[in-house]
Amino acid sequence: MKNLNAININNYKFFTNKYIVYDTDKKGKEYNNDGNLEFEGEYLNGERNGKGKEYDKYGYLIFEGEYLNGKRHGKGKEYFQGGEIKFEGEYINGKRWNGKGYDNLHEIIYVLKNGNGKWKEYYNCVGNLEFEGEYLNGEKHGKGKDYYNFIITLEFEGEYLNGKRHGKGKEYYNYSNGSKLKFEGEYLNGKRWNGKAYNKYNEIIYVLKNGNGSVKEYNDDGKLKFEGEYLNGERNGKGKEYNDDGKLEFEGEYLNGKRHGKGKEYYPNGKLKFEGEFLYGSLLNGIGYVNGIKEYEGEYLYGKKFNGKGYDPKANIVYILKNGNGNIKEYDNDGNLEYEGEYLNLKRNGNGKEYDNNGKLIFEGEYLNGKRWNGKAKEYNYDGNLEFEGEYLNGEKNGKVKEYNYGDILKFEGEYLNGKRHGKGKEYYDDGKLKFEGEYLNGKRWNGQGYNKSNEIIYVLKNGNGSIKEYNDDDNLEFEGEYLNGEKNGKGKEYDNNSKLKFEGEYLNGKRHGKGKEYYEGDLNFEGEYLNGERNGNGKEYYEGNLTFEGEYLNDKRHGNGKEYYEGNLKFEGEYLNGKRHGNGKEYDGNEDFGFIYEGVYIIGKLNGKGKQYYYDYQYGDDYVKLIFEGEYLNGNRHGKGKEYDKYGCLIFEGEYINGKRGDEISDKNDDSNDDNIWR
Repeated sequence: MKNLNAININNYKFFTNKYIVYDTDKKGKEYNNDGNLEFEGEYLNGERNGKGKEYDKYGYLIFEGEYLNGKRHGKGKEYFQGGEIKFEGEYINGKRWNGKGYDNLHEIIYVLKNGNGKWKEYYNCVGNLEFEGEYLNGEKHGKGKDYYNFIITLEFEGEYLNGKRHGKGKEYYNYSNGSKLKFEGEYLNGKRWNGKAYNKYNEIIYVLKNGNGSVKEYNDDGKLKFEGEYLNGERNGKGKEYNDDGKLEFEGEYLNGKRHGKGKEYYPNGKLKFEGEFLYGSLLNGIGYVNGIKEYEGEYLYGKKFNGKGYDPKANIVYILKNGNGNIKEYDNDGNLEYEGEYLNLKRNGNGKEYDNNGKLIFEGEYLNGKRWNGKAKEYNYDGNLEFEGEYLNGEKNGKVKEYNYGDILKFEGEYLNGKRHGKGKEYYDDGKLKFEGEYLNGKRWNGQGYNKSNEIIYVLKNGNGSIKEYNDDDNLEFEGEYLNGEKNGKGKEYDNNSKLKFEGEYLNGKRHGKGKEYYEGDLNFEGEYLNGERNGNGKEYYEGNLTFEGEYLNDKRHGNGKEYYEGNLKFEGEYLNGKRHGNGKEYDGNEDFGFIYEGVYIIGKLNGKGKQYYYDYQYGDDYVKLIFEGEYLNGNRHGKGKEYDKYGCLIFEGEYINGKRGDEISDKNDDSNDDNIWR
């Protein structure tokens, strides 16, 4: 660990589930337990103070703005994953205070003044509603509704106080064909307090009084999720948890809703995973198992091994940890060696090796805070073939390196800087023949010559510019066109593995940008506009020469107004959102002579809300269109109140529908009507 000793460990602050890297006395970055960036910005006295940015677990920016004493405070913006603005305005003590909220189409959906207003909030840029209701002092306060994501069904409706469910309310199970009651009663500070809970068959499964009772909880598939004791609205005492397949996952003691005290964890196959003591939801002291075989015994800190002994599958002691430090071995769930090396502060730090599930080496080198960091390294794919050998500096490839295909076929040799090819280098075809030789800049070919497999020069790059041709390893043409600044810029053509035209059009900064056409097996597949490599703007889709869609695109998906066709007949016209029918639309089920028309509002591809169904038969004239149903839909089925008419326009049913079927009849005004008059 001589290189690790040169690092100023005081620049790293470790705590429960993240760590901060201080770049200077004021600026820093926070990473989660998986090593992903969570925050970057300014600090004062160990807390976020000043300007900063937050990221979700996938690396998407979700907030940028000002902080005070660790909380959002001052001007700021929130974002959907797609980069669209979700909220813009002022924050006080972590709460939205003054500003505007937007939906996925960047339309203003609410305005907050001094933390007050009526509110609608969406999960994401797809447009799925998350909450609607009242706000007071920047928090949910008064009546409101929560919705499940993606399915758009009601999760909760009731009263809130200071951001928490408080007062009367109802919870529902998440079903695509509608919500079913899950709990009904009173809430106190976000907890169920007095009321009754139901299973999916609407049977009472437990009763709570003042937050106390013996409880059974079920998931949306009707499988048991938890059974045990509640005290003060939370899990307290003995209980059991089950996974989504209904298999036992944990049994033991709880305190204030968290695992606390003695308990056991199990793998999905039923074998023991851990037995010992828990502290506020984290492992504290006990024995860890790999599929029932003892792997570690000792103390844990924040759920991680801290002081104890490690064992191999034959029960031999293979390492000892002291205060989270030592030389350890880790095994996967099948008992295969996964890592061996040094630990410091509960993470991989120092020299180590990683292995795949077949025991083949996939990395050896130095680590810092769980990441591959400095020194000479070799990386292997999951087939055990060598992929990379070279040097790491500050967690990135730097210096001279070699890259391989299939373990022994040299693909590239040359210089790297900050994780990118930079400097002199050579690329090779799979048969070892030279493909490119020259200089790279920030990962791009910059100055040099490209070769075909006959060792003939096919293009020359100067300062990243030139007319080029690229060939694959089978010596088939892959691309021909213009390069500018080391990237595709201007007009070009792409070809598939059989040298058939795949795309022709315009490029900008290496991506399709402007007008272009796509082909599949030589047939036109799409023509339209591109932005940053994706379909954006107006376009048309084809199948075997026939038009199947024309309309608008956003980020490679149908988005906006459009029309669908089948064998030359119009099948749908209306609005799209993120690739699915979403908004007002008409659907045609038939041919050019007769069939049905559905008209209404679509949500994520299906009719939802109020809609109408018509029958048309143009054999009787261009205006022969008859209303046969009007009412409510849920996920494409008649659901709720509705009216049905016969072909003479007479009302034959008025009442409730459930999942496409008639429910309780309100009135039947044509008992003597002939069945031949009915559209069924």
